[in-house]
Order: sequence, then C-alpha cells, then structure tokens
Amino acid sequence: MNSREYIESGILELYVFGKLSEEERQDVQQMAADSPAIRTEIAAIEKAVIDLSQSVSPTISSETYDKIRQELLGDDPKVVHLKQKTNWTQYLGWVASFILLLGAGLMYLKMNDSMNEQINSEIEKNKAEYSKMQQTVSTLEQKNKAVENMMEILRDPNNTIVALDGQAAMPSASVKVYWNRATQAVYVDAKSLPEPPQGMVYQVWALKMDPFTPTSIGLLERATASSSKMYRVDNTHEAEAFGITLEPEGGNATPTMEQLYALGKV
Repeated sequence: MNSREYIESGILELYVFGKLSEEERQDVQQMAADSPAIRTEIAAIEKAVIDLSQSVSPTISSETYDKIRQELLGDDPKVVHLKQKTNWTQYLGWVASFILLLGAGLMYLKMNDSMNEQINSEIEKNKAEYSKMQQTVSTLEQKNKAVENMMEILRDPNNTIVALDGQAAMPSASVKVYWNRATQAVYVDAKSLPEPPQGMVYQVWALKMDPFTPTSIGLLERATASSSKMYRVDNTHEAEAFGITLEPEGGNATPTMEQLYALGKV
C-alpha cells in the first residue's frame, strides 16, 4: 500500500483519535517515520481537530468575566497554577459525529440522484409506449371507420352490382363493379387483378354497345384504392357494360382491345 492509499484508508484519523490498538499505533508511527506525506497528513488532522474545538468553544464578555471572578475570588485572589490537559475524547466524539453525518448526507444524495434518474427513465419509457399505443389505436380506428364507410356504400339498395369476367388477356380475372344509379358513383373491386407491369396501369371503361362507345371513367391507381383494393373511379350516368384494359401509364383515349382483361354487361 503506497502513502496515498494509506492516507485515504482513514487509519490516520483513528490514530489521531486514539482508537487504534498498540500494535496498530506502532505501525502508523513506523509509516510516518518513513513517509513525509504521512507525517504531514497526521499534523493536518491534529490541527483540524484543534481548530474545530476552538470554533465551538463558548465565549463570555469581559464584564461578565470580571463579575464572576469577583464573586469567586474576592479582592485578593489566590493564583493556582494548573497543568493544561487536552480532552481528546471530547474532540474525538465531535469529529466522529461530524464525519458520520457528512458520510450519511453524501450517501443520501447519491441514492436520491440514482433513484430520480431511474424514475425519470421509467416515466419517459411509459410516455413512449403510451404514445405508440395511441398511434396504433388511432390507425385501427381509421381503418375500422373506412371499412364501415365502404360497407355502407356497398350495401346501398340503389347499387347495381356488375360482375366482370376474365377475357383472353387474363382468363382468371374476376372483378365487380358497384354502380349507384342514384348518385352515379362507381366503385371497382379489383382484388383478383395482379399488380400491373412496370409502366402500365389498369383503365376502367363505361361502354355503350350500339354503337360501341367506350368512355374512360378512371385508372386503378394506388392513390384511389383502399387497403382491400376497392377503387373509387369517376361517376357515370349511363352504361350498358363495364370493361377493364391494361394501358400504358397515364391511360389511353381509347381501349386497347388486345389487352382487355375483364368485361361485364349491366
């Protein structure tokens, strides 16, 4: 153990306070003889004890002192010379109490800071979890509301449901068109259609058969679809059939019949 570690161990304070065994006292004296730093530290501790005792010593005024002296000694006092004796036990109690209180205070502050950090961390964690839960609930509510609105639209008794069958370009296609004759609104259920190739898009047509007259009523783009691939396209006031073709991105003025995917009569 080097001098610094020996000083920081607290044994020098116990040496000054007279709380060591004879063997331990001899060890300290031997260490002090070998180390100027330890001797300096012992002197500093002794001085601190003396300064502390002087700082708490009671004081009286000179006038009060003279009165007490007159009462006790009279006019011709006898002077008795006493040998000064230092009460180290009393000083030891004061210093030990001070050190104990200081250590307890520091420990309390450290524990309090640690507890506050832990509490604040838990609060922030709970806030984040609560915020995430709120977002999830809000998203579910929005989806539920959208489904309810869509069901209300599709169950409208004014709807005409037109089934569009797959054609040569896509025999497996199966599409439904919900056409509300009262509001002229048109919804397309295209969940059976595969994603179009890059640079292509599905285009919906309202058809009159005699003479054959196609009218574009919209593109099946993601921006107009719900999560269930239910698309809202343009209104139409008259149609004898509906068809869907695959066209270049942006759509065509007339349908490409070789790319007719689905067709159904009203």
